[in-house]
Amino acid sequence: MSSEQAANIASETISLSGLAGRYAIALFELAQEQKNLDKVAEELGSLSSLLETSSELQMLTTSPIISRKNQATAMSAMVKVAGFSKIVENFISVLTVNRRLDQLGAIINEFNRYLSFHRGEVNASVMTAHKLDKKQLDALGKKLKSMVGSDVNIQTDVDEELLGGMVVRIGSRMIDTSLKTKLANLEATMKEVG
Repeated sequence: MSSEQAANIASETISLSGLAGRYAIALFELAQEQKNLDKVAEELGSLSSLLETSSELQMLTTSPIISRKNQATAMSAMVKVAGFSKIVENFISVLTVNRRLDQLGAIINEFNRYLSFHRGEVNASVMTAHKLDKKQLDALGKKLKSMVGSDVNIQTDVDEELLGGMVVRIGSRMIDTSLKTKLANLEATMKEVG
């Protein structure tokens, strides 16, 4: 990848759309205005963890048969126990009143994307045939940072069908160095020759 391509990746704009994007931007702008971005991000991280681990909270936020009043009571109690700030408390209250709690996970994801963009961070999705150890992740992070010119948040997944190598997605760009793709390209080349 050339330095020009890397610069393009680092300077890409972020696009948030849809319901989750609109709520995420509103929350981001409010937190930024009140100089509470880090605290709100931390609290949303905690809330995201709760959503992932608590089947009761998942049901509460997604079930259409739970009344708005019951949702409001339960969410208010959860907010108080968690000790969330007034911004996050009000945000959850607005989602509850508007019956948008089912979008909470998506809104948190969009908020985090926008926050990363605001901080100049670049997100990379890396698919490998085998799980990367800490040393490999650190080396990959340094290489991607040198290519892009800014910090890179790396999210990894494993796909054993790749056989070897990796597929890296940064923004709208993809770098595929997997053995599976190389073999497919070789097969296509051989068919053309034969």
